[in-house]
Amino acid sequence: MPVGMFHPAASPATVPEADHRSAWRYLRWLVRIRPWPVVLGALLGVLWMVPLALLPLAVGRAIDDGLQGASTAALLGWGGAILVLSLVQVAAGAGLIQAAVGGEMHAVSLTHRVLARQAARLGASLRHQARSGDVVTIAAGDAQSIGNAFEVVGRTAGALCSFVLIAVVLTFTSPVLGVVVLISVPAALLGIGPLLRPLQRRNERQRDQLGTATSQAGDVVAGLRILRGIGGERGFTARFVRASQEVRRAGELAGRMEAWLGAAGVFLPGLVTILVVWLGARLTLAGVITPGELVAFYGASAFLAIPVSTATEAVESLSLAHVAAGRVCRFLRLTPRPRQPADPMPMPPGPLSLTDSLTGITAAAGRLTVVVGPGEYASRTAARITRHGQDGPEPHTRLADVPLDRADLGELRRRVLLSGHTDALFTGPLRAELTCGRPCPDDRLRAALDAADATDILGALPHGLDTHLGEQGRSLSGGQRQRLLLARALLADPDLLVLDDPTSAVDATTEARIVRRVARYRRDRTTVVFTRNPLWLNTADAVCRIAPAPDGDPARPQPHQTLEQTPS
Repeated sequence: MPVGMFHPAASPATVPEADHRSAWRYLRWLVRIRPWPVVLGALLGVLWMVPLALLPLAVGRAIDDGLQGASTAALLGWGGAILVLSLVQVAAGAGLIQAAVGGEMHAVSLTHRVLARQAARLGASLRHQARSGDVVTIAAGDAQSIGNAFEVVGRTAGALCSFVLIAVVLTFTSPVLGVVVLISVPAALLGIGPLLRPLQRRNERQRDQLGTATSQAGDVVAGLRILRGIGGERGFTARFVRASQEVRRAGELAGRMEAWLGAAGVFLPGLVTILVVWLGARLTLAGVITPGELVAFYGASAFLAIPVSTATEAVESLSLAHVAAGRVCRFLRLTPRPRQPADPMPMPPGPLSLTDSLTGITAAAGRLTVVVGPGEYASRTAARITRHGQDGPEPHTRLADVPLDRADLGELRRRVLLSGHTDALFTGPLRAELTCGRPCPDDRLRAALDAADATDILGALPHGLDTHLGEQGRSLSGGQRQRLLLARALLADPDLLVLDDPTSAVDATTEARIVRRVARYRRDRTTVVFTRNPLWLNTADAVCRIAPAPDGDPARPQPHQTLEQTPS
């Protein structure tokens, strides 16, 4: 692993597994993965802050030895020392900025990669376990909060070392002043402590409210056309306004606590400075210390405001990072559904047959089977028989002779595909979206587009297959999106293709062409279509009719369920 300042981009798959047992363990894991930015930042922070602490002491000695002692050599010597301290501080400060940014970017990018890997692992089950707004908030806000804590590490290390140095020097010069500094500065930091717990709670509440509002905003944007069609814009707008106001109120509460924390970081060091200056003036008048030492004590006491304010910033950043790391850990603890079986069974090669004893569905290998049932129940059944979004035993469904819950998940996802009208089109070139990034000849790509009756869409796009699609393909109509989704499913060429209402957004003429072409394109491969459209029924090799149990329990089959097999 490189030890330089910045780390080159790496695939999420190459990142070691994160320690997500607790927030503190996760933060320590980030340090262990690449400690060099943190260590280098701490060293440079010390080199940056210590010269700043020594400057007033050097000025005091210049006054006593050079001015009061009337020694030009001493004055020039201490002036040179002041110049050297300034140059060291400038050089260390430049390096500190780079090291601090490197540590921050390391924490942010590594968190982004583990989040991306976890999202890929969760797959389709992510939407059932986490709100989209929460995921966006974690990636955009919480990752940055963790990075901010890494950015302040160097300055915090310098603040602690400079405080110890000042306390030691003052103690040797004047034990009374040294004791005052050793007691008052830690007391000032302890005075900030009671504000941290309420701040952490309010930040957690504000993050949760922000996730809710982000989810609602995404839902509104995704369904804007439908909302306009049914006149529901006002209702959803009012709902989002209420959610955003809750975020604002939670942010105000957290902001008030942060303001109190910032005020304490200024007020308490100010009290320390006043106390040190007053006591130093008294000691100077009493002849205990020299005027130069008084100037040094004043400069040192004024300097102490920097370590205290830095420590205050560090405590606040660490509190926010702890909240953010806790949310990251909760996301990382989500488990993919379904899980890989302990003893997976291989499926036979070629087209797969499908039987489901719960509903009576029987799809012969290499045939087109249409399943007719109530819309929501049919969609749930399509998800269940392809093992999407569930994590329990599935003894009712078999692929060939293999129970569904015993099939290897990797093989299952490669050979069995569920495609529905609610699937998403991702941002990027249309060609990459349809091929999922795999090499594909143009003739095969156009054959799938023709089967989905989507070739006319290419003519309407400015750059054809190279056109860059926006988020979820919102620049396309509902029918265009649905046909492209169907083309993508056909191009995947699975051994078992399950389509959930694939032509609900197209007109009857287009649908008739799609039905004929899909049946021809998928000849000798198993295809199951959940729909109630008569065009599919008339083309199918077999038709199965399903219905939920009378008491609404999907685990019990309908006792009077009918099964109709019809020739194509």
